[in-house]
Amino acid sequence: MRVPIDYKNILPEKSLPIVIIGASGIVKDAHLPAYKEAGFNVHALVNRTIEKAETLAKQYGIAHVYSTVDEAVANAPKDAVYDITVMPELFPEILNKLPNGSCALIQKPMGDNLAQAKEILQICKDKNITAAVNFQLRQAPYINAARFLINQGYIGELYDMEVKVTVETPWELFPIIMHHPRLEILYHSIHYIDLIRSFLGDPNRVYARSFNHPEKELSSSRTTIIMDYKDSLRAVVNTNHDHHFGSENQESYIKWEGTKGAIKVQMGLLMNYPEGSVDKFQYCLKNEQGDYTWREEAIEGTWFPDAFIGSMGSLMRYKLGETDFLPASVEDVLGTMVVVDKAYESSDKGGEVVSPK
Repeated sequence: MRVPIDYKNILPEKSLPIVIIGASGIVKDAHLPAYKEAGFNVHALVNRTIEKAETLAKQYGIAHVYSTVDEAVANAPKDAVYDITVMPELFPEILNKLPNGSCALIQKPMGDNLAQAKEILQICKDKNITAAVNFQLRQAPYINAARFLINQGYIGELYDMEVKVTVETPWELFPIIMHHPRLEILYHSIHYIDLIRSFLGDPNRVYARSFNHPEKELSSSRTTIIMDYKDSLRAVVNTNHDHHFGSENQESYIKWEGTKGAIKVQMGLLMNYPEGSVDKFQYCLKNEQGDYTWREEAIEGTWFPDAFIGSMGSLMRYKLGETDFLPASVEDVLGTMVVVDKAYESSDKGGEVVSPK
């Protein structure tokens, strides 16, 4: 059975002016291409090394460039959305500089640890800032498609959600985070923790173990996480960024299984990175004969840059009063940070010791 799938992000009726704070690679590769595609108005770019901002501003026709947040705020329109793309330790300082009652999209993660996440949430509450965290995978086109099928009941009751990533990740492309003491979970698997929470809610427990590589100076590059909900529901994340044996057996997928069908998404972005590979969206439903048939559906758009349209667009729509639901609000994402913190605690403590007989 083929199903008409509704998966495209809804754009706001008007574009609020965007002030981007930071001019890193993610801004060049994802934020600006996404906003251009959506027709969003980028009012200004802010970066301490102003030459980087000027280069991007020239490329994308952005009228205003500043070297400090104070300058940008002083010259920003009252309805500006502040897109904060710097490292987490700078979030509190920047949020405190924003006008009371303003609107902000904060790059993930929401702090380096749970204490910072709580501080960020409190600042947003104290200053009445409408804020979301840029967990854009939640709104990638193929995730929207999966959510549609699940919400409409096509695959029945979910009993299994699995994320598996077996790739070679060139961490040297991310020098700012490469030597972070909490590398893999906080800067990669956090996407999948947040995604699972967006489908299943908060788990009762989390079990995790993160591993390094014997020949790499990284704090961690492989992780297994089990998010425990109930006996009949399995949610697991398995990541391996050390698969340096060619592309033939690389894997990067999310799979949902339910009592009436299943969905599998291949995330092509992570395979053969940074060139990437193809995305695939497949679903399996019972046919009239009672057999299960897999179908592949063409989904327009991908994680980078299209999902970034969703995260910024949904924040604008919420601020404009077009919707009463804000995906990845700071209030909700605190739950993701709790799971991350508990995952590290579980990894540090280890499992039960198996004593020899």
